Amino acid sequence: MKEIGLHIMDIVQNSIRAGAGEITVTLNESVTDDTLILTVADNGKGMDEETLRKATDPWFTSRTTRKVGLGLPLLQMNASLSGGGVTIDSSPGTGTTVTASFRYTHVDRPPLGDVSGTIALMILSNPSINIVYSHICEGTVWSISTSEIKEALGEEAVTDLTIVRQIREIINENVAEIRNFQPGYDKY
Repeated sequence: MKEIGLHIMDIVQNSIRAGAGEITVTLNESVTDDTLILTVADNGKGMDEETLRKATDPWFTSRTTRKVGLGLPLLQMNASLSGGGVTIDSSPGTGTTVTASFRYTHVDRPPLGDVSGTIALMILSNPSINIVYSHICEGTVWSISTSEIKEALGEEAVTDLTIVRQIREIINENVAEIRNFQPGYDKY
């Protein structure tokens, strides 16, 4: 996968398949600390110790539709190539947390890609799941969640394409604001 946004989509889809009712996606950018940290946490079924040990093996998957699972191994490879790493915390019945760290300025770090579009698509495609997206930049936090959007919309459907475009724009505007247009940040 060539973009962080695509890694987010893959991990969130894993969370959905694991029966998560809430998924939290956090991107923490710091040019000052030269770090980009992606965390995806869910309250799905979790993994036992054996599955957790095999989770980053490309020849292992819990899916029955194919014999390989490349999402987590590719995330691990991209993080490692850019001076970071991946940790996975999980146990049955409590959910899973995947954390990937990257050196922000490393030449091999994948670009962010269309993170706002990815989050908007996840909300559109899964209106019954509370998806919480938080973006942290140099300690300043901005977040949005499916439940907040539903509360603000009232009767309007969160799956309306006009609403999804607005969600994407809101994410872009607020992330740009917390970045304060500081030099060194990726285009978002």
